[in-house]
Amino acid sequence: MVSASEKIELIKQEIARTQKNKATEYHIGLLKGKLARLRQQLLEPPPGSNSSAGQGFEVSKAGHARVALIGFPSVGKSSLLSRITKTKSEIASYAFTTLTSVPGVLEYDGAEIQILDLPGIIEGAAEGKGRGRQVVATARTADLILMVLDSTKPESQRSILEYELESVGVRLNKAPPEIDIKPKLTGGVRVTFVQPPVNLDDKMVSGLLRDHRILNADVFIRDPNATMDDLIDAVNIKHRSYIPCLYCYNKIDAVSLEETDRLARLPNSVVCSVQEELGLEDVRERIWDMLKLNRVFTKPKGEKPDLSEPIVVRQKRSTIEDVCNAVHREFKTKFKYAMVYGTSVKHSPQKCGLGHKVHDEDVVTLFTK
Repeated sequence: MVSASEKIELIKQEIARTQKNKATEYHIGLLKGKLARLRQQLLEPPPGSNSSAGQGFEVSKAGHARVALIGFPSVGKSSLLSRITKTKSEIASYAFTTLTSVPGVLEYDGAEIQILDLPGIIEGAAEGKGRGRQVVATARTADLILMVLDSTKPESQRSILEYELESVGVRLNKAPPEIDIKPKLTGGVRVTFVQPPVNLDDKMVSGLLRDHRILNADVFIRDPNATMDDLIDAVNIKHRSYIPCLYCYNKIDAVSLEETDRLARLPNSVVCSVQEELGLEDVRERIWDMLKLNRVFTKPKGEKPDLSEPIVVRQKRSTIEDVCNAVHREFKTKFKYAMVYGTSVKHSPQKCGLGHKVHDEDVVTLFTK
C-alpha cells in the first residue's frame, strides 16, 4: 500500500515534469489540490489514535502575545532567547541542542511577550522529518514568527524554511484569499466573479471543488487576480494560518557591511549579531512593531493616569469594549461611557462608547452606571 508520503513524492514529480502553460493549468491545479489534501493527512491523527500527528509542544500561552522562533539547528535561536529575555535556553555549538520548546518572556514598555525557542527545523520537516510536525504545529499558535537565519547563507535557509511552512498551510505575511465558499445541499457549484478573472474560470473552480468532494456550493471570488493556489487555500481555510513573519538575520559580524545593509533593507527584516550583542534592541523594537499591539493607560477620575501597568490590546480591532474586558469580563455590563485622551479622538478628552477604536498610548477613564 502506498503511503501518504510516497503519494506526495509522486505528485511532486508529476508537477515538476509537466510543462507549465495555459493548456496544463487545470491539470496542475488539481495536482496541487491533491498535494494539499495529502499533506493535511500527515498532520491529522491516524485512525483509532487519541493523539494528533501534528500535535505541538505542550506550552501554555502566557503574556500579551506569542512569538515563535523558527530556524535551522545552531543558527542562534537559543542565544537570541537568552539575550532578549531572562530565560537561559541551553546553548552549544552542535546541532539539536534544543529538543523541546523553551519559553521566555520579553518585557517591552509594560507588555509581556512570550517567546518560544523551538527545535531547529530541517529540510523535509513538513513530511515529518526531525520534529518538524511538532515545531510547525506549535508555530501555528503564534501571533508572530521570528525566522532566525544565518547571514552567511540567507537565501538558501529562508527558501527552505518558507517552503516547509508553506507546505503545511502556514502563510507568512499574507492575507487570506478574497474567496468565499458557501456549501449548500443542492444546485451544484455556482461561481460568481465580482470582476473579470485573470487566472481562474468556472471549470477550474468546479473541478477543484469536486476533487475535494464539494458538489454543491456558491463561490464568490472578489479578487480578479486570484490563482488556483488561492482557491486551494480557500477550500482548506480551516487548515491555513496567516501569520506575520519577521526575518532576523543573525551573525552579521561574519559578512560585509554591504551585505548587512542589503539584508537590513529587505521587507520585514532585521539584522543582528547575538554573539557580539549588535542590533538586539532593533530586534525587540521590530517584534513590538510587527505584533501591532496597543498600550492603553487607565486614569481614575480626578487622579493622574497610571503609566506603570498598561492594558495591552490588539491594534487592528481594539475598542473600549476590549479595554473593559481586559479590566474585568463583567465590567462592560456596568459601562456608562469613557473619557478618552490621545490620538484616537479629535479633541482630548472626548466622551466615547464601547465601539470607539483606541490607539497606542491612549489614556482612558471608564465610567459606570
